[in-house]
Amino acid sequence: MQQFFPNGIESYLVGGLVLGLAVSFAFAMSGLVTGMSTFFSSTWSFVSRRAFFQQDRFTSSRGWRLALAIGLVLGGVLFLLTAGNGATFQTPVPAWRLAIGGVIAGFGARLSNGCTSGHGICGMGSFQLPSMLAVIIFLSTAIVTAQLVAALQGL
Repeated sequence: MQQFFPNGIESYLVGGLVLGLAVSFAFAMSGLVTGMSTFFSSTWSFVSRRAFFQQDRFTSSRGWRLALAIGLVLGGVLFLLTAGNGATFQTPVPAWRLAIGGVIAGFGARLSNGCTSGHGICGMGSFQLPSMLAVIIFLSTAIVTAQLVAALQGL
């Protein structure tokens, strides 16, 4: 286990419990799934008049979804300012790879009608078969992609 969790498993367990409780609370209060791909579509409903983005499921929930996303960003900033010990996030991955990965992930989220957080946390938590299949596909694709990238970097 040490190789997978070099800093211990406790923070991951606490984070998972807090995330699960927060998603459960949001569902109990609104009856809506707290996935981030729906946030993307509901945010577009502010600026796009296309019929897809003007569906009631997007326009009726866009206020609290926007507040949720802002809270997620502010939570990360607050962590860096208080407990981050001056750390910043840096990655050796070039910006063009991050951009391509973002486009592919966004396309996959639209294709599967949800993102990994929506399917993986909310959908699997409510035992929805489509979400379980989506997570299997997400993880399989990620493993194959990581292996291909590692192999290509070794050339």
